[in-house]
Amino acid sequence: MKTVPVSNQTVVGGKNRMPEIRIKSGNPILRLNIFAIAAMLLAALVFPLLIAKVGYVAGVLLILAVTGIPVLYGVVVYPEFGIIILLIAAYLVMWVIRIGVNFPLGTLMDALQLLLIIGFFIKQKTNPDWSFIKTPISLIILVWIGYNLLEALNPAASSRMAWLYTIRSVAAVTLTYFVFVYQIKTIRFVRLAIKVWLCLSLFAAVYGYKQEHYGFFAFEQAQLNDPLMMSLLFINGVWRKFSIFSDPVSFSYNMVISSVLCICLMTGTFKTWKKIVMLFLALFFLLNMLYSGTRGAYVLVPAALVLIAVINFSRKVMMISIIAGMLIGVMIFIPTGNPTLLRFQSAFKPSDDASYNVRKKNQKCIQPYILSHPIGGGLGATGVWGVRFAPQSFLAAFPPDSGYVRVAVELGYIGLFLICSMMFIILKTGINNYFKIKNPELKAYCLAATAIVFVLNIGNFPQEAIVQFPANILFYFAAALISISLKLDQQVVQSPADETATTY
Repeated sequence: MKTVPVSNQTVVGGKNRMPEIRIKSGNPILRLNIFAIAAMLLAALVFPLLIAKVGYVAGVLLILAVTGIPVLYGVVVYPEFGIIILLIAAYLVMWVIRIGVNFPLGTLMDALQLLLIIGFFIKQKTNPDWSFIKTPISLIILVWIGYNLLEALNPAASSRMAWLYTIRSVAAVTLTYFVFVYQIKTIRFVRLAIKVWLCLSLFAAVYGYKQEHYGFFAFEQAQLNDPLMMSLLFINGVWRKFSIFSDPVSFSYNMVISSVLCICLMTGTFKTWKKIVMLFLALFFLLNMLYSGTRGAYVLVPAALVLIAVINFSRKVMMISIIAGMLIGVMIFIPTGNPTLLRFQSAFKPSDDASYNVRKKNQKCIQPYILSHPIGGGLGATGVWGVRFAPQSFLAAFPPDSGYVRVAVELGYIGLFLICSMMFIILKTGINNYFKIKNPELKAYCLAATAIVFVLNIGNFPQEAIVQFPANILFYFAAALISISLKLDQQVVQSPADETATTY
């Protein structure tokens, strides 16, 4: 017999004696401990050798291999964990790419979404529930996915490979809506997801603030030395800031929707200190929106405030909206020499903007093509995949500069009608659900989700608002939250101890 301090024990001794813990030799826990120690010793020897011989990339890959399997298992088996990982990855993926990590992170994001979809079907196998498919939002999204799949047969398409590469990301991102709406089942997790969203947005805002006032990191400055990047981002002697995102547009749109989220949360029955925090975050996000220099984002804030004031009509909201409108009016017309404020003012005078006039001319020139191609020129015909797989085609050289123009060109006016119908149905459902919901907290979540979809819907005209991470994921998360909030409200059980307690 051997005495060691482990569990599965037998205690021997009198009343006042220290207990002895005994196990039989060959105990599996002891074998496991020996294996763990041996594995750590081996790792301590192998990791430094590999890093010394191959470089730090080998160490990163080894860490990914060690942590990857548990993470993969957690994403599939524990969907809430997977959703949080997806939100975090969607925010950080472009930043990690910019740092210079030589790894196919885009494929990794596709794989993460695929794992969530696999987990969705596994859950359906053990706990079947397809009731959410019958909702208007689900039906129109299925139609939208089906239409994109049928584009593989488009005879006008210049490249099938462009379709393949584009549908891979389009279908995966769109299907996350069903993952969200089925797997999110508690109000507690909704709170957690929104907190993660706000924390990530705060990190992005602080990073953007650092770029504005303390400059870029060395790896960022090295990329900005490229003449093309300089022509795009250095405007009137000021660098447009992009924070941790792919470009200033993604940064600005994220700041807008995050500030809209905070404003809507202030309408809920939260504690006063939380509302003060939300107000501070909203103002800080909007300040960073200005640093991006994206004029298309500036008009979204007044539009969101109008929608919120109309839906959540009250004397208090109306007074706040009037004050906010007056402040925005002052910012638009006040004389200034500040380049950031001048760029903000130019967003409300599009006829004076040379870049807007160029876009307007390009869109006018492409209208005959759209009218003569009802199903478009093929998914992926414009942009990077068009240039890569069909560089000699007419559409490869066309800059859509708009999410809706891109849809009209690639998927035709039928595709444009479908995406507009999808936006309309999501917004209509969000407004209807807002007035059906009784729980004040869930009501605020539904209002926020509806306003975010509304903002991205408007922003998708001057820019491509829902194609880059994290806006594409957040768009479908907001669409799902519209349905989730009503479902939770219908199933909530209120108790005196916690009015927002949710049970099933």
